[in-house]
Amino acid sequence: MRRWRTALAAMALAGGALAATAGTAGAGTAGAVVPAAAGARAGTTGTGATACETGWGSGEKTAQPAGHTPLTNVRTGRHACFDRIVFDVRGATAAGPIGYRVGYVNALHQDGSGEEIPVGGGAILEIRVAAPSYDPGSGAESYPGRARKPLPGVDLTGYQTFRDTRFGASFEGDTQVGLGVRARLPFRVLQTDGHVVVDVAHSWTALR
Repeated sequence: MRRWRTALAAMALAGGALAATAGTAGAGTAGAVVPAAAGARAGTTGTGATACETGWGSGEKTAQPAGHTPLTNVRTGRHACFDRIVFDVRGATAAGPIGYRVGYVNALHQDGSGEEIPVGGGAILEIRVAAPSYDPGSGAESYPGRARKPLPGVDLTGYQTFRDTRFGASFEGDTQVGLGVRARLPFRVLQTDGHVVVDVAHSWTALR
């Protein structure tokens, strides 16, 4: 009887340790802004590899703005199934959605001037977010993007899909960015309070 009680106690301790380990797994970069339910769904293939969700398509995706509030930052993150770029917008909420237009283009032409801006990579994803790089009320700069230059603070070293970033312009309340990617790959656009998120898949049939 004493040996049986000892075995039960050991099993209970092992189960508690496993639960604690599972509860701490799953941290990632530039990913906390998206609810877990919005993450890429995956399934197990016959070979044991995990298939990434890639059914997002490569067609243009848009949303109408509720207003124009300042862009404060642009950042990127690497994930198992996709690369991510996040636009942080001050004061935006689900009740007042941020407008956007995201789609592939043959060349990036700067808003206003129409001048072509070279963007590295096998394909160019043009991202327009209804958030200027300045405060519409005061005119003060809110994001230090410069035309034709890479996005400040963004380093794409080691990314599977992203190749280049270029700031286009902040014109008539919208900010334009050129994202160079490896090829014309499926992408999705998500929105949460204060953020517009663009995920570009690593491939059309990605595994992890």
